[in-house]
Amino acid sequence: MSEIRRGKKELRPTQDVLISEKALTLPTIWSLSDALWDKVITVLAELDPPKRQGRKRSDPRAIFNAICFRLRTGCQWNHLPREFPDDSTVHRTFQRWVSLDVFQRIWALLVETCGDVGWEWQAADGAMGKARLGGDAIGPNPTDRGKNGTKRSVLVEASGEPLAVVIAGANVHDTKLLDATLQALIVERPNPTPEEPQHLCLDKGYDNPTGWAATEKYGYIPHIRRIGEEKWDETKEKRHPARRWVVERTLAWLSKCRALLVRYDKKSTNFLALIQLACALLWYRRLYRLSILR
Repeated sequence: MSEIRRGKKELRPTQDVLISEKALTLPTIWSLSDALWDKVITVLAELDPPKRQGRKRSDPRAIFNAICFRLRTGCQWNHLPREFPDDSTVHRTFQRWVSLDVFQRIWALLVETCGDVGWEWQAADGAMGKARLGGDAIGPNPTDRGKNGTKRSVLVEASGEPLAVVIAGANVHDTKLLDATLQALIVERPNPTPEEPQHLCLDKGYDNPTGWAATEKYGYIPHIRRIGEEKWDETKEKRHPARRWVVERTLAWLSKCRALLVRYDKKSTNFLALIQLACALLWYRRLYRLSILR
């Protein structure tokens, strides 16, 4: 068994035994484990406590499992399996939680619980997807013959866990979303210092005055691929491996959720909430790995 590596860092267990990568891999989350539910119920108790009067609400854990199922499969609300509560109840509760920022708070809580955020090296990028049913925050997708599409712009830390996300129409350039993305951090960002600088890696789509101004505004050391810059030096070898791959991998992780790969939600707030839930699940996977290594 080999040592487990995470980006440029090595994660070593506290004991003198090596843990296999398989042991650190959490299976696909289709329903909430007890550990994850403890985090969720903490947020619900704060933002959406049970009513003191009136009809008793449906089981919130069963509703949350139904939302996770819909996130994974991308199915219509009225096609949820019978094992879940009534689809109208699930959708109505989902809408209420969206208005209360429940999913954003769960995401932030898991980031705070994990701690040790890799602020030193960050990366941002955008990805376009289809928006089959229209709605707000959509636009003609230049890579899909001008059909309706949406774009999600994501900022990640050194290991690839997401820290911020915003959405817009597919025709909005990545650079125009960079400032909003850096401002949408889910947790408070420490101020960079000469002793602890913060680097931001971007592709050549951000090589313009708007991109450079956004990195300067937030005190980052920019690493932006210049337009026309060659990938290789005179010896035909890469001088420094690009650190942009972490955000590209995160976008690929998010696309494994079919409700995000193709947007079926007409309301942009609903679609954004599903992305926030997917980001929270990514952080829970990290928390799971850390619980084994500690």
